[in-house]
Amino acid sequence: MGKLQEEEEESLVREPLLSTTNGHNAIKGDEEHSCPYSTANLYKILTFSWLNPLLDLGNQKTIDLNDVPQLSQDDSANGIYPIFREQLVRISGDGAGGDGISSPKLVKALFWLTWREVLFTALLSLVYIFASLVGPYLIDFFVQYLNDPAAQRFNSRGYVLVSAFVLSKIIESLSMRHTSFKLEKIGIRVKNVLVAIIYDKLLTLSNQSRQDSSSGEIVNLMASDADKVSNFSSNLHDGWKVPLQAILALWLLYRNVGVASLAAVVATGLVMWANIKLGGLQGTLQGGLMEAKDERMKTTTEILRNMKILKLQGWEMKFLSKIVALRENEEGWLRKRFWTETISSLSFNVSPTIVAAFTFFVCLLTEIPLESGKVLSTIATVGILKDAMYDLPYLISTYSKARVSLDRISCFLRQKEFQANYIKELPGTSKVAIDITNGSFSWSSSETPTLKDVNLQVFNGMRVGVCGTVGSGKSSLLACILGELKHISGEIRLRGRKAYVSQSPWIQSGNIEENILFGKEMDKEKYGRVLEACSLETDLGVLPFGDQTIIGERGINLSGGQKQRIQIARALYQDAEIYLFDDPFSALDAHTGAHLYKECLLKFLKSKTVIYSTNQVEFLPSADLILVLKEGKITQSGTYKEILTSGTDFMDLVGAHKKALLGHNNSVSETGACSSDIISKFLDETGFVEHDRQKEEVLHDNKAQLVQEEDRQKGRVSVEVYWKYITAAFNGVLVPFIVLAQITYQILQIQSDYWMASHTPVSMADSSPIEASTLITYTALASSSCFFVFVRVVFVGIVGYKTGTILFQRMHLCIFRAPMSFLDATPSGRILDRASEDQEEVDCYTSAMFQGFVVNAVRLLAVIGVMGQGGWQIYLVYVPVVFFCFWCQQYSITATRELGRLKGVSGAPLKQHFIESISGLTTIKCFDQGSRFKETNMRLIDSSSRPQFYSVSANEWLGFRLDVLSSFTFALSLGFLISMPRGIINS
Repeated sequence: MGKLQEEEEESLVREPLLSTTNGHNAIKGDEEHSCPYSTANLYKILTFSWLNPLLDLGNQKTIDLNDVPQLSQDDSANGIYPIFREQLVRISGDGAGGDGISSPKLVKALFWLTWREVLFTALLSLVYIFASLVGPYLIDFFVQYLNDPAAQRFNSRGYVLVSAFVLSKIIESLSMRHTSFKLEKIGIRVKNVLVAIIYDKLLTLSNQSRQDSSSGEIVNLMASDADKVSNFSSNLHDGWKVPLQAILALWLLYRNVGVASLAAVVATGLVMWANIKLGGLQGTLQGGLMEAKDERMKTTTEILRNMKILKLQGWEMKFLSKIVALRENEEGWLRKRFWTETISSLSFNVSPTIVAAFTFFVCLLTEIPLESGKVLSTIATVGILKDAMYDLPYLISTYSKARVSLDRISCFLRQKEFQANYIKELPGTSKVAIDITNGSFSWSSSETPTLKDVNLQVFNGMRVGVCGTVGSGKSSLLACILGELKHISGEIRLRGRKAYVSQSPWIQSGNIEENILFGKEMDKEKYGRVLEACSLETDLGVLPFGDQTIIGERGINLSGGQKQRIQIARALYQDAEIYLFDDPFSALDAHTGAHLYKECLLKFLKSKTVIYSTNQVEFLPSADLILVLKEGKITQSGTYKEILTSGTDFMDLVGAHKKALLGHNNSVSETGACSSDIISKFLDETGFVEHDRQKEEVLHDNKAQLVQEEDRQKGRVSVEVYWKYITAAFNGVLVPFIVLAQITYQILQIQSDYWMASHTPVSMADSSPIEASTLITYTALASSSCFFVFVRVVFVGIVGYKTGTILFQRMHLCIFRAPMSFLDATPSGRILDRASEDQEEVDCYTSAMFQGFVVNAVRLLAVIGVMGQGGWQIYLVYVPVVFFCFWCQQYSITATRELGRLKGVSGAPLKQHFIESISGLTTIKCFDQGSRFKETNMRLIDSSSRPQFYSVSANEWLGFRLDVLSSFTFALSLGFLISMPRGIINS
């Protein structure tokens, strides 16, 4: 932990966190742009030109979420989720979200949602496979043509070969790009519907299920597991593509080298078998990793909720060490997965060398003639096998992750649901509002009742006070009326809608008006009366923006009393028939509680049925009915006078209350009234005196809202960011070795291929046999290259793992050491986004992208160097091509970069919505606001998916144009080879 104390290390993570804010308005700015893809013509679809307006806009200004067009109806959550849910209901047989859901049934429903795209991409994949084989198939013919002294340089045969090469490359590019694009679209659809159904299930969870599924686990399901399932879409067809590619490549090998191809069959089979075994191990490791991550996210969520307490007690470092310990457990699984992926990656890089060497040695032993054309064709064909063998471990890895995540999601969807079918509805003409007969209920799944033999009848307009010692069942009685408890026996009948005020205030992020209206239309007259009854007018007057003031997460910028009064105001505005208050005055001082009791319960709700639990005896005398609970049973019931003489339980409560008042006599005298004075005041309307609320602290900023919309970095990523990443682990010592290892590998690979081609006969007319020393040298060169691949893969893995660990520690240290002003202004959903998805990107993907950059950069330089060996004139082609490549990249990079940032920013409000919904689930269900919250969730899903869709499209736009340039360069190079006089071309 020594390094964690360095101040400069804090800045790496704190700065982006401090620069971000709420983003709760992400869904408000969505303009109804039509999706340009859905209205594009065939040419624009083929060339991705339908994206040009957005790319143009990106070069004119910084793109915001409002600038990003909408998704088409076929891709939006609102459009596809009903179809998916209908399919899942049909397939599962007992309703979506029921016990019948399993991973296979979930897969079937996802297939029927996307079957058209699945079949279309399967056809495109088939076209791609055959197009990719044309080049290796024609290499032998082309080499024979170039080496045929009798061939005419300008005859039609050469141009036919060149045309076939180029046409196959164009078809290969088109099929590959549109397959990738369509599969990404499938992935977006899959993620959208999975997040939607997870949220729907969340709103229906029973109380026991909520205890079994922590908020951290649920956030992981929507943020990580749904993403892993959607990521599998890019490998959707690899299950049949890989074997088909391997079979066709082996057939092509057989055509070139005959029975020697059997060696390739054996080598390929061994590599695939080893990767399948590794895949099974990766699945096991992924399951352990996700469980460890669930535990870490659960603890992180709990700590963020209670950070103020930790800071007041000085416990930050103690709980940080707990997070670090959980991370160390997670890192153990990461290390194991790193080594399995290293072995898998190594097998991919080594296998082509093994296959080629085996094949050539068998040719030597069986005296099968080899010439340069067949050697180059064999090497190119082995390259196709290499792609297939590369896809296999990646397929196994993504499949293992997707399978584990699907199992976790389906397990969550099988959780027991909220069952309120034991609550019957009384007719509107009934004089009875609540009728409980022989009711027994339990919080847990056991048959041991929490409430026993409850018999209660409440008439319309009655005020019912519920009292009892701690744990006697007061809250449980209200919960059974809400339908939150497991029903064991008996019956409940209710008349009309319910409104509920919880013991702990639940406040949404948003402004005060939205929290009070809670989905209802604004009625100015009623709204004013509610504010007056809850004594909120003065508070709104001192807040900088009145009722438009943005409330921080969980009402963090309000006092406890203000939050409770806003919660009561929300209930009053609903105009329900039955009101349930769970100890509503515990967070208020005596005067405020007395005022609210009088104005809200006695006046505003005088015609409503009200049940309130309380530990404050002074609020009971004016109740029409008092219930005394003890050990889950109603031991006394009646009016205040009746229960004073009917038993000892209530008298014990009164005695305890008087003793508590005497013990706090000083604080009572400060308020200017004892308990009896308060009772007389709120019962005597003419004698009521407005209370003093000086104790209620108002936290506000006169210049701005506490929580702002989430900000993001703009413009190009600075070199400093890249430098911080590559130097985070071991001060960047391993990075030069990674680059050097790749350069050495590339040189040895080129040298081995060149050696083999140059030491074999150029044509069938040359009968000189291939020598054993040639193969030995080839094998030695290729094997040496494998060693450097191993070095590169291991070093990249170490750098990625170590950097992820360092950034995790720095980020969490910054969070735990940050002042409360930062934590108040930063929703926990945004921090959890960093701790879950962003951390996973650093752990698993960033190092792979860094490795890909190094590999491709070195490979590009190598290709340019090799192509130039045919003649210096080739370089005349590269200058305009490189210029145009650079122009395309610069044209698209601005929009692509901002879309990627928007994707990250737009995900945090979705997580925040999940977290808030988990906390306020009882209130949401009681107020029958599930549909509204689902609609909000759908809009947030689409807001998160839009940048992703257009970011994917921008990548394919650039990739297609680079492919066209590659094909153009390829055509010019081949044309140069067949057109130039023999003396100009290097032999």
